Amino acid sequence: MRTHQGFTLIEVMITVAIVAILSAIAIPAYQDYVLRARITEATNALSDQRLKMERYFQDCRAYDSCGAGMAAACQLNTVAPPPAPTAHFNYACQVGPLVYQVTATGIGSMNGFIFNVDQANTKSTTGAPPGWVLSPSCWVVKRDGSC
Repeated sequence: MRTHQGFTLIEVMITVAIVAILSAIAIPAYQDYVLRARITEATNALSDQRLKMERYFQDCRAYDSCGAGMAAACQLNTVAPPPAPTAHFNYACQVGPLVYQVTATGIGSMNGFIFNVDQANTKSTTGAPPGWVLSPSCWVVKRDGSC
């Protein structure tokens, strides 16, 4: 008598099917996780910029000027320079005498995401890809609908 060694074709096909099913679940979950991690890049930069803008306001009592010939907030060589672009987000500032808005706009794999913060610390999501939730009052909405 001879003993067989190895796997049968059926056993190999069952293993391939199991791996395919697990991959179909794991890959989208991982991609969602990566997107959520990249969102923190924008929200951290916006929070940091908000603190810099408030420091500028404390020094100058306005966001758009700090005396004769001085640069407005969100300009180079001030205590509130504009946030530098990153691999996933570009940043823009709009300033007025008593108001500002800093915006993070997604690029590349984060295209479609737009996050904002203003002088009242109103955090909003004004752009998001399909399947994501927009919010006028927070950056990231949890599954239960809360901020």
